[in-house]
Amino acid sequence: MKKKYIAMIAACLSLSMLAGCEKTPEEAIVKEKGADSIKGYESGEQTDSPLMETLGVPEHYSNRSEYENGVLVIDTDAEVSLPNVNALNTYTVSAKEVDQEMIDTVTKAFFEGDKIYNGWTYNEWTKEQYQEQITRLKKFKAEGNLDPYEYGKDENGELYYNIDERIESFEEDMKTAPEETVKQEVKPAFGLEYPDGEKGQDTYVMNDGFDGVAETKQGNYNYKIDYALAPDITFNISKIREDIDPQEFSDWIEGEFVMDEKGTNNNTLSEDAIKKYVDISREDAEKLAKEKIDKLGWGLEVYNWDYAIFYHGEGGVQEDRILDGGYIFQFARTIDKVPVTFTADYGGGLEDMDSTLTPWSYEICNVIVGDDGIQKVEIVNPYEIGNVQTENVKLMDFDSIIKIYEQMMEVSNADIAEFEKQRTYHIKKITLGYGRIYDPTTDNDTGLLVPVWDFFGGVDSEGDGYSDKNSGEHSTQSHMTINAIDGTVINRSLGY
Repeated sequence: MKKKYIAMIAACLSLSMLAGCEKTPEEAIVKEKGADSIKGYESGEQTDSPLMETLGVPEHYSNRSEYENGVLVIDTDAEVSLPNVNALNTYTVSAKEVDQEMIDTVTKAFFEGDKIYNGWTYNEWTKEQYQEQITRLKKFKAEGNLDPYEYGKDENGELYYNIDERIESFEEDMKTAPEETVKQEVKPAFGLEYPDGEKGQDTYVMNDGFDGVAETKQGNYNYKIDYALAPDITFNISKIREDIDPQEFSDWIEGEFVMDEKGTNNNTLSEDAIKKYVDISREDAEKLAKEKIDKLGWGLEVYNWDYAIFYHGEGGVQEDRILDGGYIFQFARTIDKVPVTFTADYGGGLEDMDSTLTPWSYEICNVIVGDDGIQKVEIVNPYEIGNVQTENVKLMDFDSIIKIYEQMMEVSNADIAEFEKQRTYHIKKITLGYGRIYDPTTDNDTGLLVPVWDFFGGVDSEGDGYSDKNSGEHSTQSHMTINAIDGTVINRSLGY
């Protein structure tokens, strides 16, 4: 999962100058962006011909270009996909109201009839659990293993993980730990009281979040809601596992990040290798995921699926560290037979660290299913779809979009030679769908759904002491997003 975040950050950096720059070179053919750019859209002529024919879209597009004496290569060999419709509209969109009804809707969809408890008291370690950890650490130390969780060393050669300090800390905490788990049944909501030892008080009220544990027939789940960065709202549900050391890093990771990547710090697994850890059919897994999401009543549908594997340890994904497998289903809205394109970027970025704007991330809904049911759920920023703003909006033809794409891929990587010895983009899929844009300087919880072209793929990069490769075959990372109406380049990280 950490590699996923690194990949996202790298992609954001490579595109940051697109949204931040007000001007492009004189020969650039992309329009400058401004607050008025999302208001002046025109309707096109009515036609019964599909968009593929009207816009001159091929089923496949290939081109290879080299720049900076071969330091930068844009290798496009992509399937082109677009909805089978003859027109697209633009729609107003806003953040769905965050209230008790929304919380109850999510709670009922996943935990109807189940008991839910205060997570802080439920997850507090008992004396017995502390003693288990102390015994384990003392055993590691006796065996000479002073870095059991592979945290590594700092620049001075000192271990990040101090096993003696951790043992001492656990022994001190054990003195005041409860004898057994404290179960305080609650109804998921904002404004509940939680223990607050760190602030020197008995309790404090969490007005912008919820932390709970749900006991179900399929197992126990951590259930967290975070509204601290409003208008962003996040629901996180994760199954509590008993087969891992709670001190060791563990998480689920999508198949694309282990099937497509290889290099200095990456471990590649084949699809066949991943399948060995998956003990449920994709059809059964998808059925279970859909049953849960359909209960929300928000019109979300399965957009994409991938394998998911659960691993532990700081050394990355290795076969001997995989504990489980399943599928991840990425849900999105479909409006008039046209889906909102899913990408790996969550949005909500800022142009610089000094920005005082409050950003708004995209609507995200991901569900991981394994052989023993739901494993992990992430729901972010449900949308409220408004009215049509521009009907049958006029779109640029495909050739014009491709010219912008190829030129701006060069422009956005103009200084790559200063940082890397060689970079090659492998663009494998070009998709037309809806994307959300907004103007955070005016309103940070309303925007527009507009038709956009996304260019998905992977990146090979070489530098001093490293060489990383990503084929992009299964990529959900868009390396360029272009407004299909006016050709402006949209920074997926920023959302405009």
